[in-house]
Amino acid sequence: MSADSPQLYLFTPPIESADAFAPRLEEALAAAPVACVYLDLAGLSEGDAAKAATRLVPIVQKAGGAALVAEARVAARSKADGVHIVGRGEALAQAIDEAVESMKPDRIVGAGGLRSRHDSMAAGETEVDYVMFGDPAPDGWTPPLGDVVERVSWWAEIFNVPCVGYAPSLPDVALIVGAGADFVALRDAVWGDPRGPAAALQEAADLIHAAMRAGEKNT
Repeated sequence: MSADSPQLYLFTPPIESADAFAPRLEEALAAAPVACVYLDLAGLSEGDAAKAATRLVPIVQKAGGAALVAEARVAARSKADGVHIVGRGEALAQAIDEAVESMKPDRIVGAGGLRSRHDSMAAGETEVDYVMFGDPAPDGWTPPLGDVVERVSWWAEIFNVPCVGYAPSLPDVALIVGAGADFVALRDAVWGDPRGPAAALQEAADLIHAAMRAGEKNT
């Protein structure tokens, strides 16, 4: 893959036991390069989330990726690489400001859950390292793929802040790549694959490569 190829961004499923999940994570990350891993610890208390992150963050970092969590305090306690902030309107802006103040310049701050162009542009005007489109809501809902592709294409054409596009399934990877995303995010397509997460991630990497080759032929 060329240096300009989109990179993989992996969401974990909701984590209840870090010890039980650790072998699955190690196996998945050994299959293909993953730039970022978001550890979904939403079901845990802050203390338990910090303990789980402390167990899992080194696995991500050893594989060459950046480990992200939802809370700045959990990131600090577990030595995670940054936070992925989700929200809307003024609440999102305040959460980003607080995260930037505590995380920067050494750690990553990303913004997701962006359902409107206004929120997207407001996030992009801050010091976030990326914006994400299509990422799952806390209840698992994801916006229609067509809306995500449109938003990624719009962002990639106009703005310099890197963008992440979420692919609900492996066949959707090519559409996200074609729209101009810098990163392709996956969750259910990986962890729900009957072949196992390693096979799914390897296929995702191959699909990115194929989509880039197809795009080069068409230019």
